[in-house]
Amino acid sequence: MLLILALPGIAILALFEYTPLLGNVIAFKDYQPYLGIADSPWVGLRNFLVIFSGDPQFLNALRNTLIITVLQVVFVFPAPIALALLLNSLLSERIKRIVQSILYLPHFLSWVIVVAIFQQVLGGSGLINSWLRANGHSTFDIIGSADWFRELLTAQVMWKETGWATIIFLAALSQIDIALYEAASVDGASRWRQLWHVTLPGLRSVIVLLFILRLGDVLTVGFEQIILQQGAVGLRASEVLDTYVYNNGIINGQWGVSAAVGLVKGLVGVALVLAANKVAHLFGERGVYSK
Repeated sequence: MLLILALPGIAILALFEYTPLLGNVIAFKDYQPYLGIADSPWVGLRNFLVIFSGDPQFLNALRNTLIITVLQVVFVFPAPIALALLLNSLLSERIKRIVQSILYLPHFLSWVIVVAIFQQVLGGSGLINSWLRANGHSTFDIIGSADWFRELLTAQVMWKETGWATIIFLAALSQIDIALYEAASVDGASRWRQLWHVTLPGLRSVIVLLFILRLGDVLTVGFEQIILQQGAVGLRASEVLDTYVYNNGIINGQWGVSAAVGLVKGLVGVALVLAANKVAHLFGERGVYSK
């Protein structure tokens, strides 16, 4: 009965996730929409030359992607952990639920609304600059600054997703045996010692699992978020692999090249997940799948 109930989900997954993978054959063809996939001529590995020939646009997109990825791994990934620990330390369950509800709300906003909110607050005519201008202070324009674009993207992701991402960590915290804290307290462990020796080890398996899954999307840094703001800062500061595929494939008609870049990006993500999972096994963690 459980397998029968799972069939609709499996069908949707197969139809919208796995069947489109067959379209990766475009990466090996000079694809022309009016000819179709079957009748477009084969070109072998020619479309992949853009990746290995030092194409300036591709290298710029790759560099921006890697920099934004590092920023998000360093700042965005640990943020839900820290927030979950802070929420878990609240003694009042009523206050905790209220705070959680407030922090969850940005997740349900579309990127169009999130970008608009940041523009209204940090833009040249935004709330902060209007106050600074009214009080005789110099203004700043983070929204239109190419130098601050990567940091802006990181801040937007943190504001939107940190609250929602705490759900998993709060669930993991609730599974830690309270007797462990009581035993640590009896042994004279301070709150910091309990955090280090009880709480974090209890979260370790979840942290490792989510980190491995994050590596699978390491080259995906938010297409919609970036494309909405690309016009304000230019391609040099904002072009990433996802927007490179869109701008070259959909806009400029280089379907084969864009498919090749997307295929390599996916293969790199799979390789990173497998490698990270192997490292997790070496440290005694189950990872995404067991040995």
